[in-house]
Amino acid sequence: MSSFRTLFAAAAVATLCFAPAVAWGQTQVYPVGPDLTKQQQERQITQPLNNQPLWSEVRSGAPQTTTVRGRETTVLVQPQGQTWRALRTPMMAAGGWLIVLAVLGLAVFYAWRGSLDYERRSGDRYIERFKPIDRYAHWLLAITWVTLAITGLILSIGKTVLLPLIGYTLFSWLATFAKNLHNFVGPVLIVAVPLMFVRYVRDNGIGIEDFKWFINIVGYFKGHEYPSGKFNAGEKLVFWFVLVVFSTILVVSGLVLVFPNFDQTRSTMQTANVIHMIAAYLAMALACVHIYLGTIGMTDAYRAMRYGYVDESWAKHHHLRWYEDILAGKAREGFVPAEQVARAEGADSAAAMRQRTA
Repeated sequence: MSSFRTLFAAAAVATLCFAPAVAWGQTQVYPVGPDLTKQQQERQITQPLNNQPLWSEVRSGAPQTTTVRGRETTVLVQPQGQTWRALRTPMMAAGGWLIVLAVLGLAVFYAWRGSLDYERRSGDRYIERFKPIDRYAHWLLAITWVTLAITGLILSIGKTVLLPLIGYTLFSWLATFAKNLHNFVGPVLIVAVPLMFVRYVRDNGIGIEDFKWFINIVGYFKGHEYPSGKFNAGEKLVFWFVLVVFSTILVVSGLVLVFPNFDQTRSTMQTANVIHMIAAYLAMALACVHIYLGTIGMTDAYRAMRYGYVDESWAKHHHLRWYEDILAGKAREGFVPAEQVARAEGADSAAAMRQRTA
């Protein structure tokens, strides 16, 4: 393990030291001299096939001659593109490792702690935590977001991870499918993100109690949670960063990349690509925690978003202030008959049973 850490540290130092030099060397812009044409003619006599003066002029960025009209059509070679190519690979590697570390960290935590459970009481009443429109908004965004995350990982690190395992033919099919799915599903975020924001923003305001929740975050994992409203500070962090900040950045930068017919320059698209990657990797790392707690990491959390209901022991344990507001009649949510919950969950179970026996 120590030798691996030493090797990893050495690789990181080498990358930091040499990447700027490589990028600078690949993106030099050569000045244009009045005698480059003459130099090229003389070079063909003394050193045939040595076209250094010609390529110096091409890489200079000076306008060239073309019959095609449009932005940048007079630029034969864009030197800044080499910077993008030099930095893109290490950025994708860093992003891939970030996702791997997030998943491994959650796996280790689950093996140590298991699901965050609560003490149930007999005779508990039920509370409608999420109305149907809130659940529809969540699942529209969740399905879209997960689809884009998976296809995005295939397109960014699939060549490194999947190609050696499945071969060129299968990977080419998979990459083509992932690219088309990513491009066509991406614009759904234009609808899903605002809808989710409108439905959930009223319960995600930031206050002093949220900072206290983070100060006492250790108790969250030990079963002694600091009292919170309908959403705790961790959930609000995901809302404001993953949904509002990162998803908005992904939508804007994604539109720049998917629709080059907006006549943006290559430099604009390269910048958008870098911003898109950084925002995607950071958002995916945070989303891993959210998905974990919403599924296997917390008992009945998935049930709450699947059917919309929780029992009052769950509400009291995880969101005490919200539960107290419900008791006082201050919350929009309220208690519902057990028969309503049974019908919702029973209809789903009956449909699953019919499907299994068909």
